[in-house]
Amino acid sequence: MPEATCSGRVGRSARRRGYLMCRPTFFAVEYSINQWMDPAVAVDTGLAVRQWEVLRATLLSLGHTVELVEPVPGLPDMVFAANGATVVDGRVLVANFRHRERDAESAAYAAWFRTHGYAEVQRAEQVNEGEGDHLVARGHILAANGFRTERSSYAQTEAYLLRRVLGLTLVDPRFYHLDTALSVLDDEQIMYFPGAFSPNSLALLEQLFPDAILAEESDAAALGLNAISDGRHVLLPAEASGLAARLAQAGYEPIGIELGELRKGGGGPKCCVLELRRNVVDGAANRAAAYARRTRTAARSTRTSDVGA
Repeated sequence: MPEATCSGRVGRSARRRGYLMCRPTFFAVEYSINQWMDPAVAVDTGLAVRQWEVLRATLLSLGHTVELVEPVPGLPDMVFAANGATVVDGRVLVANFRHRERDAESAAYAAWFRTHGYAEVQRAEQVNEGEGDHLVARGHILAANGFRTERSSYAQTEAYLLRRVLGLTLVDPRFYHLDTALSVLDDEQIMYFPGAFSPNSLALLEQLFPDAILAEESDAAALGLNAISDGRHVLLPAEASGLAARLAQAGYEPIGIELGELRKGGGGPKCCVLELRRNVVDGAANRAAAYARRTRTAARSTRTSDVGA
């Protein structure tokens, strides 16, 4: 059954989404695995929880569903649920983290999915950092490489999630995950910071999304692109005021969210949510899934021929 929709402003409509979140009960900056993290900077975990609760309450007030995975002691970055997996059409590809500090999160997220009715759950074989580096747009999966997720993981992602994977290379270490440099606004439109991408990747984005909203460096550096959109409402860091103005001009409703404590770990609103895509929701998705199935069938036939030879 398709997800419910509700009318928005002219030209924009919101689609109710399902999200998975993890309360930052044990959030801290105890190590540094990205340029935002500095263990010498004090973190107020209580404030991080309160700011996170505002984000959760805002999503609920907009009609979205929020499910919770239990935080695990010793896993301070588990609050960044987007990195835990990629979920497309009910199929779950669990992350395989690059850094050992986060490796145990994979088992925690896999266990949650298996105990909550997801029949198809698989862990990535190569380094693959979940929805942090995999965003669904126009029925395809935009997948980043350069800092965390490896190109070698794309084949499994495409074959398992049955969507065509379009690779993008990140070049600025401030934007170490795709969801810090690009945000999907609706089924057709995105916003991104051009300076985060290699020339070839930038050319691909310009070709695929000629009407994209482009972010200034100051807004991108405030993690303004780490945003959550339901097609009408866009939740983004409150500091990204210029980007908020551009969104409003394009007919979206920006909602500023203060997540200053979690930013010390390199995360913003989008990092805190993993979208639970249980169903195919549009024609583009159906076409992309059909493409991936054909590709997978062709690959199997090739392997069979090779073995026979």
